[in-house]
Amino acid sequence: MKNFMQDFKAFAMRGNMIDMAVGVVIGGAFGTIINSIVNDLIMPFVALLTDSSEMAKAAIQIGERGGEPVLLKYGAFLQSVINFLIIAFCIFVVVRILGRFQKKKDVAVTKSDEVTLLEEIRDELKKTNKSV
Repeated sequence: MKNFMQDFKAFAMRGNMIDMAVGVVIGGAFGTIINSIVNDLIMPFVALLTDSSEMAKAAIQIGERGGEPVLLKYGAFLQSVINFLIIAFCIFVVVRILGRFQKKKDVAVTKSDEVTLLEEIRDELKKTNKSV
C-alpha cells in the first residue's frame, strides 16, 4: 500500500498533471463566461430577429404523449451550437498563437550544418589534447 501511495504522489505531482488541473479549472471558468455571452448578449438579438420571446425556450410541438406535449427544442440546440462555435474558435486562436511561438522556438534552437561541424571538430580537438 505504501508503494501505491508513493506512485500516486509521484503521478499527481508531475508537472503535466498540475498543468492539466489548472487548465480544467480555467476551462470551466471560460465555459461559464462563454455561456453568459451567448445567453445574455447573443441570444436576445437572435430572439429579436426570430420574433421569439426567449430563444432558448423556442420549440415546436411534434406530438403528444400521455397528455404531455413532445417538443423539438431547436432554441436550446441553437444556443449550444453557438456556444460550441465560440469555444472552438477561441481554442483555435490559442493553438495557432502557441504554434507560432513553437515555430520561433524551433528556429532559434536549430543549428546549421556548419555549426554542428565546428562543434564536432572542437570536440575532437579536445579529445586529442587530453590524450597527449
